[in-house]
Amino acid sequence: MQIVINSRNAQLAEDFTGIATEKLKSLERFSIKVESIKVEVKHESNPHHGKNSHYVSLTTHGAGPFLRGEGDGFNDLAAFDKAVVNLELQIRKLHERSKDYGHDEVAAHLPR
Repeated sequence: MQIVINSRNAQLAEDFTGIATEKLKSLERFSIKVESIKVEVKHESNPHHGKNSHYVSLTTHGAGPFLRGEGDGFNDLAAFDKAVVNLELQIRKLHERSKDYGHDEVAAHLPR
């Protein structure tokens, strides 16, 4: 999985890239194929936004499904955590749908 990190009006902390890569690599445990994830970090300079001045969006690209997770928070990591939770819920939902629960066994036991 390729991870591309872009920032607008923002200077990212040194450890943000490492933490983001580690959390996004953990999403590979699901059987959903994701070729690349684009991470976009934006900072809002308007002081009226206060606690939600940092915004992160995650977008998947490639042969798999198109998924998007967004989050906002008081710093980059809080916004990133919200976006990852949002994206993970979508990936988990697709993963659960793709499972085979053995419905053919139920059909074999029905009287004819």
